[in-house]
Amino acid sequence: MARNSHHIVPDSNGGWNVKRGGSNHTIRHFERKKDAVDAGRVISRSQKTELVIHGLNGRIQSSDSHGHDPCPPRDK
Repeated sequence: MARNSHHIVPDSNGGWNVKRGGSNHTIRHFERKKDAVDAGRVISRSQKTELVIHGLNGRIQSSDSHGHDPCPPRDK
């Protein structure tokens, strides 16, 4: 996990966690994935980081860049 990112990951005891990239510390815990994604998006926007959303199997499902994107889109 990159340090300039936040991740939505499944918790082994159930529910979903918002974590900072490169850390094992859970910032917030939620029972529903949607709640974790919403909170993670707010945190990611305020800290200008990338939000990485994982599935139940731990694989990345999607990501949103809210900060210093090294490859910004060309069609601004």
